[in-house]
Amino acid sequence: MLRVFLPSLLLVLTLASCVRAQQIPPHLATGYAPLDEKLATMITADSVALSAREAKNLRNALFLDAREPEEYQVSHLPGALLLGYNKLNLDVVKAVDKSRPVVVYCTVGYRSERAAKTLREAGFTRVYNLYGSLYAWKLAGFPLEDAQGQPTDRLHTYNKKWGQLVPQTIGEKTY
Repeated sequence: MLRVFLPSLLLVLTLASCVRAQQIPPHLATGYAPLDEKLATMITADSVALSAREAKNLRNALFLDAREPEEYQVSHLPGALLLGYNKLNLDVVKAVDKSRPVVVYCTVGYRSERAAKTLREAGFTRVYNLYGSLYAWKLAGFPLEDAQGQPTDRLHTYNKKWGQLVPQTIGEKTY
């Protein structure tokens, strides 16, 4: 019995150690504790992660939205192009200089972190993940636009559960 139990216990302990929160550099913190706590366990805070303020101030950056079309239609960063996620549309970057700064975002940064890796593998040399993504952008007080390019307070939260990671005051949450 012990021979079966010990390996199982070791596996559970190993998996549990993988979801420990990392130390987040202060410049990446969104300032909203429920979101920051969740991000610390699921998004990498490294040299290719940018805060909303850093991303906004990055000169000549191309912003790519790594969400699905229905999410993009509700709201996205001003001027951002839809890259998608389930089926990345790399045609949107076909004519882009591979040394141009590219900032990829999604709802919280999980999907965009993976999409950014794909862009790096395709030869782009300055690809960043917007840490906290759309949520961090909105929490920083920066604007969003809708499908017609008009300012909007609507925020696609992916689903109701993820919508709980941002305050009610952030705007009209949709999913």
